[in-house]
Amino acid sequence: MSTETTTETTSDLLVEETPGVLTVTFNRPHARNAMTWEMYTGLAAACDRADASDDIRVMVLQGSGEKAFVAGTDISQFATFDGPRGVEYEQQISAILSRLRAVNVPVIAAIKGYCVGGGLGIAACTDIRIASASAKFGVPIARTLGNCLSVDTLSLLSELLGRARVVDMLLRARFIEAEEAREAGFVGLVTDAVDQAVADWTTTLLGHAPLTMWSVKESMRRLSGARGQVDDHDIVERIYGSQDFHNAVEAFVSKTPYEWQGR
Repeated sequence: MSTETTTETTSDLLVEETPGVLTVTFNRPHARNAMTWEMYTGLAAACDRADASDDIRVMVLQGSGEKAFVAGTDISQFATFDGPRGVEYEQQISAILSRLRAVNVPVIAAIKGYCVGGGLGIAACTDIRIASASAKFGVPIARTLGNCLSVDTLSLLSELLGRARVVDMLLRARFIEAEEAREAGFVGLVTDAVDQAVADWTTTLLGHAPLTMWSVKESMRRLSGARGQVDDHDIVERIYGSQDFHNAVEAFVSKTPYEWQGR
């Protein structure tokens, strides 16, 4: 695993690679980190980067500052929208969120402050969500923009938060607090020390078998929305046929340490 630190910086999105970890920071604190088209594109590119490198074992998403993770899409970009453009936009967002869900490595969302609209969609596509006590989650479009969510996004939110809760959140345009999100199972941990918790959980993940973690992610992705039996033969074959599995069995039997290779 590389020990170098590399950073790719634009004004609105920071992508930093430290040993084993790719960190993406949504960097528009003056706008509560509202997403521009370029930021969405940069997020998709970061997903490609995570999958292209054997050195990256964990991906972390975070917002700049304490006020927001991501407060939706920048509203100024909707000024010229019509019906067909709305369809195109929702398809584009669905494609980017699907790309995030398909990242091979575990993805952690470090959530401080508002996690709203498109930000809630992004957080829903991560694997582990750690939130500050001040975090708020919602999609208040019924009282703000009067737009809608795609069925893809609604399905995912309903799966993670519960259908009744999502309908209530949308119809009443209400936010849920961090504790309610934790009770719903959406947030794994509520803490005032988000950065330390992310660092601790990242260290834990870096010590675990990459292929096993991938198998969990891929199996859960296939199960999401499935209406029948899910074919997992390729997943099981890859895991049991891997060098890591065979070498780890030998190491376990001989009581010797083993360093995961991810293959």
